[in-house]
Amino acid sequence: MPSSDPSLIQHRKAAIDRARSVVVKVGTSVLTAQDGSLDRERIDLLSAQLCRIADSGRQVVMVSSGAVGAGIGKLGLSHRPTGLAQLQACAAIGQTHLIQAYESGLTPRGRHAAQVLLTATDLRRRSGYLHVRNALTQIHEFGAIAVINENDSVAVAELMTTFGDNDRLAAHVAGLLSDTLMIILSDVDGLYDGPPDDPNSQRIELVESLSESILALAEDHRGGMSKGGMASKLEAVTIATSHGHTAIIGPGRDDAVLDKIFACKPIGTLFLPTEKSIRGRRRWIGSSAPVAGTLHLDRGAATAVRENGSSLLAVGITSVTGSFQQGAVVSLVDPANVEIARGLCNYTSTEVSRILGQTSDHIEEVLGKCPYENVVHRNNLVLSGMGD
Repeated sequence: MPSSDPSLIQHRKAAIDRARSVVVKVGTSVLTAQDGSLDRERIDLLSAQLCRIADSGRQVVMVSSGAVGAGIGKLGLSHRPTGLAQLQACAAIGQTHLIQAYESGLTPRGRHAAQVLLTATDLRRRSGYLHVRNALTQIHEFGAIAVINENDSVAVAELMTTFGDNDRLAAHVAGLLSDTLMIILSDVDGLYDGPPDDPNSQRIELVESLSESILALAEDHRGGMSKGGMASKLEAVTIATSHGHTAIIGPGRDDAVLDKIFACKPIGTLFLPTEKSIRGRRRWIGSSAPVAGTLHLDRGAATAVRENGSSLLAVGITSVTGSFQQGAVVSLVDPANVEIARGLCNYTSTEVSRILGQTSDHIEEVLGKCPYENVVHRNNLVLSGMGD
């Protein structure tokens, strides 16, 4: 029976209240109907709930499996192919079907689906990391919902692996965002202290730390369509919680699973972040990353960044020191040459030197392009002394 322990409810409420971003990962087994086709009704139910979360002001990202499964269903195949070329073709054919299903579910609720296809290497390179993060930020600001999938048509190694890379992908995407709640929707109700189909097994409601005994509970249950299992999900949870994020593994086939989670109902398994969280991106920017150059700010820009949490615009930069590429970490200093922040720079040092002092609407006139209105976005910026 679900626990009514007030402390458990409080943990859930705290996680919901803290969440500014929500990354939901849903697996093939949840999105696939009995005949192997895409379960469009399930996607419509999830889409409605994603919109309700987004309507609360939170940034919402859906990491969705199902492209290969959708292709299999669309082609009328009886089983998942084993050949690489066949898998790539199924993914390519199914991807359009998958994104159309999300678009159909989101549009009546006033939002659009923004398809984002990634491979693991996209998040390993700092420049790629920056591009993905900026894209997700802009998608959110446009009022759309990003639907991310492993780019299965080109991610050769991922297609041929047994366990679901979309679980780990969701954890890395969560690391791109601030104050994230990661929700993994599974074909089981959460983490159990024994085999989920054993009537004597009990669902674990709260995991405060991922000890060896907890990790040992993972047992992969591989179906014909899914690549993922509980071990993969716990690996993803380990990544997310080490970055300071809360995670939940919940029942994807519950029609109101996301609504129940945000109503603090005792559903699924809640995983608390580690006490000494890494918070990968911000710690990397604020303390570990090499500083490639310095941007010198005028008094107004320094105040806006330091006191108002604003992005850095070109108009507030008086000079640039050092030679660096786009995506490099730069130091921001005030007129007294005191470092006030560090951040990921959207432009190269040469480009910054050309646009410094210019308003954003003049950037295209100077450079012939204007990919970003700001030089350092506030989400990619860490104030000095606040690297965690």
